[in-house]
Formats: sequence, structure tokens, C-alpha cells
Amino acid sequence: MMMKDVSFLNPELFWLFLLLPIAIAWQIWKRKHQSATLKISSIKGFKAEKSLLAKVKPFLFVLRLLALSSLIIAMARPRKVDISSQTKSTKGIDIVMAIDVSGSMLAKDLKPNRMEALKKVAKSFVEGRPNDRIGIVLYAAEAYTKTPVTSDKAIVLDAIQSIKYDNVLQDGTGIGMGLTTAVNRLKDSKAKSKVIILMTDGVNNAGFIEPETASQIAKEYGIKVYTIGIGTNGDALFPYAYAPNGGFLFRMMPVEIDVNLLQAIAQNTGGKYFRANSNSKLKAIYDEINKLETSEIQELKFYDYDEKYRPFVWIAGILLLLELGLRNTLFRSFI
Repeated sequence: MMMKDVSFLNPELFWLFLLLPIAIAWQIWKRKHQSATLKISSIKGFKAEKSLLAKVKPFLFVLRLLALSSLIIAMARPRKVDISSQTKSTKGIDIVMAIDVSGSMLAKDLKPNRMEALKKVAKSFVEGRPNDRIGIVLYAAEAYTKTPVTSDKAIVLDAIQSIKYDNVLQDGTGIGMGLTTAVNRLKDSKAKSKVIILMTDGVNNAGFIEPETASQIAKEYGIKVYTIGIGTNGDALFPYAYAPNGGFLFRMMPVEIDVNLLQAIAQNTGGKYFRANSNSKLKAIYDEINKLETSEIQELKFYDYDEKYRPFVWIAGILLLLELGLRNTLFRSFI
């Protein structure tokens, strides 16, 4: 359909349609006063059927009204607009999420457990940063890169979804190992800003690299580290052994997080320390980091206008020529 998804540049000109009733009234008044009158006692001898031309002649004025209507629509400038946009990040940020996957991440103080709660919030965080590159590092007693820094969010989201507790890494909490691996992914980055989000729920008890050393290396490369301690205050249900069915047995155990260490890492690198003791708090932390680390984005919009007024101009011209031709030829002898 020609008029589907059409907008008008000058819609205020549609008010001109209010002149058409005035033109009709004027035409009726003018027609009455153009006809000659004769008073006689009877018209019985003059009865006759009007000719076809006499009946059709009033439609000449209809042609003129249609032509004027087409001109009004044309002046209102109907057109289709195709808008395409392009975004350009002028101050890109490279982010690595270093995630603790030790057995304690199965603790149930967050629902359904710490790991699943973290995955949900981390996915939301990634989806909210379409213009930054993000990578994933997993660590327990050891560490490895799950996903290098990439702008492909589908890969990052799939990597987060597939995170689970397994026997790939020796159990334990090597904060220094996880932080060093994350630094290694960012040290050669040319991004305007480089950020590590380090998440743990325990104390450093494994690995051959001290967290303080890893923190100093991050600082030297200009990498900012946000640290998050995951876990409630007090006791929580921790897995402590395998059940006969292959699952885990849980029991209440005290929550131990090295708050001083995490605060020191964040302070040393210009970051910030957070404590997530509930699902809602964990989400709020990621929201705050999202606001603290913003990308400067330039959005360019391109407008492609497809003008639709020309057919209406042609219609108006044809109707006016038709009306003028008929009035000066076939209907010329009629008053």
C-alpha cells in the first residue's frame, strides 16, 4: 500500500480542507444566480427530460474539488522515513569477570545457591553493556580463562551459563591466581579503561601467587579491580561431602570472607569493595558497578526520506486538465 507507514512533513496544511465546504457553498450560490428566470403561469408545454450532458456537467466541479484535495495532500509532503542508527564507543572499556568456582560457591545462603545467583546477575550485567568487551576467568585453587576478552556477547553469555562446580580445578580459593590470570587477559589491552570484577566467598588458601602481588601487578598495568565478597554474615549451609546419590551433603558452617584483603586489593587499584549477603544486594552491586564504569557512546542516525507527494501532484494536474478540457469543449455551450 502506497500510504502505509507514511508521515507528513506539513500536517498543519490539512486545515485547508476546511475551505472545501466553503467552495461547495459558493458554487451552489453562484449556480443559482447564474441561471436566468422567467415567470409564466404554467410549464406544462415545456416538460422535457434533461440531456445526459446537462446531468453530468455538475461533476466538473467535483473534478476540481478532487484536484484541490490532491494538491493539499501533496503540500502536506507525505513521505516514508527509513531510520538507521550506528553506535560508536569512543571510550571503550575492557572488563574481565574473575569468578570463584570453589565448592563453597554451592552454599545456600543465596538462592538457590551462590553460584546460580551470581550467574543470573552476571548475565544481566553483560547484557547491559553492549558496547564493551568482556572476558571470563574462573578460579579455585588454580585459574584458567573461560572466555578471552571479546565483544561477542553471545559467547560471553554462553560461557556464564555453562559455569558449574566440577573437578576441572583443584578445590580451594586462590584469589591471587584468579586475579593474576585476569590481569594477564588485560595487560595488553588498548582500551581507555580496564576493569576486573573479582568475586570470592572465602579466604585465600591456595595458589602460588599472593593476592597482594597480583594486586600490585594490576596497579602497574592501570587496571582497576572491584572486589565482591559473596556470603551472608554468620552461618550458611555448606557442602561438606558427597551423598550416595552423587549429590552433596550440607551442614551449617560459619561464613569466612577475608574482608581486609578484598578491601586492600580494591583500594590499591582504585576500585571498590562490596559485600553481597543476599540476591538483591548482589544485583545492586552489579548495578552500581555498571553506573561507575560508563562508556562514552556516540550514536549516529541516518534518515532516508522517500517522498510520496509526486503522485498527488500528477493526479491534481490530470484532474484539472480534464476539467478544463471538458469545460471548454464538450460543455462549452452550456450555461
